[in-house]
Amino acid sequence: MEMKNTEPEFKDWLKGVLRSQATTIVTFTKKDGTDRHMNCTVSEDFIPTDKQPKGTERELSNDTCRVFDLGKNEWRSFRWDSITNVEYTTTLCWSKSTVDDLIKSI
Repeated sequence: MEMKNTEPEFKDWLKGVLRSQATTIVTFTKKDGTDRHMNCTVSEDFIPTDKQPKGTERELSNDTCRVFDLGKNEWRSFRWDSITNVEYTTTLCWSKSTVDDLIKSI
């Protein structure tokens, strides 16, 4: 069964990916009909301090998703129903002590 990009389960899944991955590329069709590939996130770990949400941002409709565009270094949004592809790589974060312990065990 294929999930549509406007279903709540898809929205929840993509929001989770955007929060947890350093690199998420969302491809969507812009209003002018062109495709856009946006490297984006909502993880504050990858958003410059001066660009992080301050709690006073306006609410968007249920039709759009607000993300930080890592290429433009600005906040952008896209319509859920315009998404054509999502790509991400899983990021592993290990502390220095974990890496040191791993190296010692080799």
